[in-house]
Amino acid sequence: MRVLRAGAATSNITPWLGVSISGGFQDQKARHVHDELHARCLVLDDGETRLAFALVDVALLGRELIDEAKARIREHTGIPPTHVLVAATHTHSAPTTIPLAQCEPDPAYQKFLVQRVADGVRRAANQLAPARIGWGAVDVPQHVFNRRWRMKPGAVPANPFGATNELVRTNPGVNNPDLVEPSGPTDPQVWFVSVQSTNGRPVALLADYSLHYVGGVTPGDLSADYYGVFAERMTELLQAERSRPPFVAMLANGTSGNINNVNFRGGQPRQPAYGQMRLVANDVATAVHNALVKVQHRDWVPLAAAHSELKLAVRRPAPEELPRARELVGRAPSFPRMATLPEVYARESIIMADWPAQVSLPLQAFRIGDVRLGAIPGEPFAEVGLEVKRRSPNTFVISLANGYYGYIPTPEQHRLGGYETWRCRWSFLETEASVRIVDELLGLLGKAGH
Repeated sequence: MRVLRAGAATSNITPWLGVSISGGFQDQKARHVHDELHARCLVLDDGETRLAFALVDVALLGRELIDEAKARIREHTGIPPTHVLVAATHTHSAPTTIPLAQCEPDPAYQKFLVQRVADGVRRAANQLAPARIGWGAVDVPQHVFNRRWRMKPGAVPANPFGATNELVRTNPGVNNPDLVEPSGPTDPQVWFVSVQSTNGRPVALLADYSLHYVGGVTPGDLSADYYGVFAERMTELLQAERSRPPFVAMLANGTSGNINNVNFRGGQPRQPAYGQMRLVANDVATAVHNALVKVQHRDWVPLAAAHSELKLAVRRPAPEELPRARELVGRAPSFPRMATLPEVYARESIIMADWPAQVSLPLQAFRIGDVRLGAIPGEPFAEVGLEVKRRSPNTFVISLANGYYGYIPTPEQHRLGGYETWRCRWSFLETEASVRIVDELLGLLGKAGH
């Protein structure tokens, strides 16, 4: 008789105060811990194949750190790196883990983080026990908004490189009179995978929602954002607070590179600090909980994984751009801390001048019974996830997974311009990257589905 086994665990990754907080152009230091940060982990075993998940409460995770964590996981559990999915949630109130903008990571925290992520997966594997599994999807449309807007003529300012031909503006301001329409869609769907013990006790729940983050934290606070609140609320709704081993709820970031929680047409009541993330997390958790009633949990399902490396070109600065960039950085009154966007992006051009012409992008696909999921190491736009779902039913995408390769706009959105397309260390892939990623990922999903 075939038996599915599952184990789940959390690993506390909260840093010491004083570390750099990621998520902004200017560096800030952690002054307080509002809520603890975690790596939330799940291991599944169908008797032949093991899959592991680690969702980590940080904004970004570089490939080197993830590969090191995966190597430790393999050493202690035997799970191959291709069968381990490690993804950042994208909270903007967590420690800096890779150099970006003007935020620099603490090497001691990087080392600590790698160990704690590996420990979380090991602990989940230690708790493997017979389990049942089910899945479903539900729409939560009221909290996702496209943040890139077409504007009236003349209402889009010059970009940091001096170009004045862009057609969209990111985060244009609530009730801006020059708004025309969003430049793209949203994806309101929440996919979820539910794991129970054979007697019905909740073991874990993995959900996926295409919302960038919520924010609304007190400056200097460390917080897991609405991803952490979702985990707490889901535990309450399932009455699993006293479950042993502890129940683990986790929320992954879908394809949200152009999606946030701000209704630029207005009408959102102003919330106190942390109020909006509680509102969003409660609505998402409640919708998932209500949908769980209809879910059939199975005693066994097949598991599978597929992986590939996709070579993509890098948009590097042209040699003729560098003199202007060096001049801007050299005369910046705040040097070496850039104060204006032209200075910030000039510094990015100088840093990227010697980058390689191409990068190798890790892509991953998992099968869990009849549902499949793809992992993309960056911030793909909502259109990317919607295209994958259109061409591969019963599929969802987890972003910021297995590395970080910046924003991934569609070719059409590249032509429109805007913040997410400006060349820098968080937007550097070729303009056709999204098309090639979707095609490659669909091939992997096909392999994992058989």
